[in-house]
Amino acid sequence: MENLSSLDFSGYLKNRIRTVPDWPQQGVMFRDITPLLQNPKTFRMLIDIFVYRYMEEKVDLIAGLDARGFIIGSVLAYELNVGFVPIRKKGKLPFKTVSEEYELEYGNATVEMHTDACKPGDRVVLIDDLVATGGTMLAGAKLLKKLGAEVLEAAAIIDLPELGGSQLVRDSGLELFTVCSYDGH
Repeated sequence: MENLSSLDFSGYLKNRIRTVPDWPQQGVMFRDITPLLQNPKTFRMLIDIFVYRYMEEKVDLIAGLDARGFIIGSVLAYELNVGFVPIRKKGKLPFKTVSEEYELEYGNATVEMHTDACKPGDRVVLIDDLVATGGTMLAGAKLLKKLGAEVLEAAAIIDLPELGGSQLVRDSGLELFTVCSYDGH
């Protein structure tokens, strides 16, 4: 039986994230969180890290970014007994939306949120699986702020600092928490 008391939780989880070389294109090292989700021990450990971080904060909502942020965000919201807000790719929400466009490496993308997803003064944690270029995270934060919410912190499982997104998020004035980081390959 493994002795987790002597292990660093971040390192333990990082060692269980699968790296898929050259996906979705040549030269990309894709960090796949599905092994964390498939194993009940690592899934619980991952969620608990976020629960313990926010359990004593006054949080009204967890906002999850499409699509893997939905997985972590909805479970976290349940555990904290707060509401969950999905921030989706354009054209996926059925009600009146507010949108924010952002730049990708090759072009632009847009995320949307229902206009009644949050209200002025709501204290929100914004979550996704990883921070790469930071565009999606910043666009999600802008959406929440457009509706008057206070974004307490952005959070992700993985930081890819070499892509500059985490620094961009922090430079915008938004606090950022990540469980583990990948420097280089």
